[in-house]
Amino acid sequence: MPPITALLHCSNDALRLGRTLEMLLPCSEIIVIDHQSSDRTTLVARQYGARVLEAEINSDNDQSIDLASHDWILRMHPGESITESLQASLFEFSALPGGSVQGAAFSVFVREQAADGCWQESPQREIRLVPRGRNLRRDRLPGDEPSATALEGELWRFVWP
Repeated sequence: MPPITALLHCSNDALRLGRTLEMLLPCSEIIVIDHQSSDRTTLVARQYGARVLEAEINSDNDQSIDLASHDWILRMHPGESITESLQASLFEFSALPGGSVQGAAFSVFVREQAADGCWQESPQREIRLVPRGRNLRRDRLPGDEPSATALEGELWRFVWP
């Protein structure tokens, strides 16, 4: 079975982090990389069972992936949440036999809350579930690529003032 590590970069995200972590039940491990928060971000992360690591200053590449215990990494931002159907897709993924997973990456559809509170669906998917060997930058997630397999369900991105 391919277990999943959730990986989030945070900086003063205490007020919105709980909603994100609450839905990550399919993940066997949650790693929060804290970028010098001065609020209760690390406390909230630990309350949800996350392993909290201090960010390396001026690090461009996401070397925190090397600290993950599992070979599949779910990249999330604080202020995002997954729907129950995406949660079910991730449970199904983690129940597959390890050698049966096909695809270099998996993508999801994103719905984004607009400033007026209405929801907009993104015109394209975003890659969020990647194998450990994929080189990622901490400051941006990879876009979509045609070879990525789409997972059922959606990721919701909430507006933050």
